[in-house]
Amino acid sequence: MKRVLSILMLLCLGACGGTKRPPVVATTQGAGSDTRGGAGASEPQPLSEGPDIQAVDAGVASSRDMLSDPSGEGGPLQDVHFEYDSAALSDQARGVLERHAGWIKANPGLRIAVEGHCDERGTVEYNLALGDQRARAVRDYLVNLGVEARILTTVSFGKERPLDPASNEASWARNRRAHFAVSR
Repeated sequence: MKRVLSILMLLCLGACGGTKRPPVVATTQGAGSDTRGGAGASEPQPLSEGPDIQAVDAGVASSRDMLSDPSGEGGPLQDVHFEYDSAALSDQARGVLERHAGWIKANPGLRIAVEGHCDERGTVEYNLALGDQRARAVRDYLVNLGVEARILTTVSFGKERPLDPASNEASWARNRRAHFAVSR
């Protein structure tokens, strides 16, 4: 019976193994340019809007809309890291979240998804639960600091989206995190 369940589980995991491509965003200026190059790029084809393609007006897109961090570290809100097998916020994490709360309150109209992540050790189920605990701990701390709960959502990715795919202590430490996806 265990062997049958193991085979079924492997089949299910194999069916979920594809990678999702990020959405394509075309601007209204030069939307028909083909940047692929190579032998198949003879004539530029215009992009048509659909669920994965959205036109962006050149006047609407600006660096402010990209919510970039002036420090150039890849985003306005840096990741918060956790110890192994823990969802407890360290003193360092609390300090980071206090700065984040100030930035969030100074930028109204945002939506923020707090993503809980884990390292590769442990089962899928365990890491999804731990990622959820991490995301909720961060959300609850931000709410206690005065951030409106209605703009914060949480999601757990467990070990499914590692920041660093290597298998060593340094990469595991980078993968144990809460990440912030900021949108308007």
